[in-house]
Amino acid sequence: MDDAPTTTSVVRTGWRARIDPRPSLVRLRDSTNAIVQIVVAATGAYAFAVYVLGHPAPLLAATVTVSSLGLVRDARPRRVLETVLGMLLGIVVAELLLLVAGSGWWQLGLGLAITLVVARFLSAQAGFAIAAAIQSLIVMVIPAGAPFLRLVDGVVGGVAALLVTALIPRDPLRAARRDGRAVFAATQSAAAAIVQALRRGDRVRAARALEKARAIQPLLEAWRESLDTGLAVARISPFLQRRRTEIERHERMRQAMDFATRNLRVVARRAQYLTDDGAARPVPADVLAELMRGAELVGDSMDDISLEPAARAQLAAVAAHLDPRTMQPGASLGEQNLVASMRPLVVDLLTATGMPAADARAAVPRI
Repeated sequence: MDDAPTTTSVVRTGWRARIDPRPSLVRLRDSTNAIVQIVVAATGAYAFAVYVLGHPAPLLAATVTVSSLGLVRDARPRRVLETVLGMLLGIVVAELLLLVAGSGWWQLGLGLAITLVVARFLSAQAGFAIAAAIQSLIVMVIPAGAPFLRLVDGVVGGVAALLVTALIPRDPLRAARRDGRAVFAATQSAAAAIVQALRRGDRVRAARALEKARAIQPLLEAWRESLDTGLAVARISPFLQRRRTEIERHERMRQAMDFATRNLRVVARRAQYLTDDGAARPVPADVLAELMRGAELVGDSMDDISLEPAARAQLAAVAAHLDPRTMQPGASLGEQNLVASMRPLVVDLLTATGMPAADARAAVPRI
């Protein structure tokens, strides 16, 4: 069997790296929907407050929408609502203090302290307290014509933010696909390092493979967050109802890959232990390389569901021979344990293709 595939690419250095516009263009592309949301919500809230409610300068109608939507990854309606409530809390506290004690430097400090204390008591999210404090400062510093006028502006801005979240939703699958591809790429990289370490008996490379396998976990967390956000938005948006099935399929893959990467770390640890003697072990290396070819097809099926049967067939063919006693007769217990540790890995990968867990376990021979 051939070695795991490797890729090479040009790495820009010097002034070319500093002026490369591609990262900026990617960042701009990924933020397009968020920018549209913010512009529409802020403009709409401001226009409503001016032309419908007759407010002369509805500053908070616009600032509440911008602050609650933001350009963050997590655009779940619940997070938007929590941020809006935090800002409204700051406005209420400041308006009440203005009625009771008037304006001034000590009133500003007192209002800020009360807002932060109440906000931290109500929510564990630091952003909730900061959002409340900023709005409280705006109310205390900038005078208004009538009491609680700015509270109405804040409510208008919050409603506008929630409306655009549902009516102009951010693409729920773009971020999920990007994060999912990052997980599969990191998994392939870690597995390729394990394969090379086993073929060469290289303990240093095996240690590096274990480091790569451990570094996958933050990528899985980012994937989980983007899927949670997409599913939450799809539940309230009338335009994304048909995307829920695809998001749920990706969530199934993420859960399976979470278990698979945990088992890959077990494989990496056992490979590191075995390579202490410097001996090459081509058989388990070939098995893992075949597994990763199936995992690559699983990753490709994120964009093309028709590839799932091919991925399932590839992995099932490897799983059918994963009996360490017949695969390596006479091998040491450590080598047999290494092959045995790939059995849960192939079960998780089969589950990622949509195979029921019971069928995936049955695909592996009993030992």
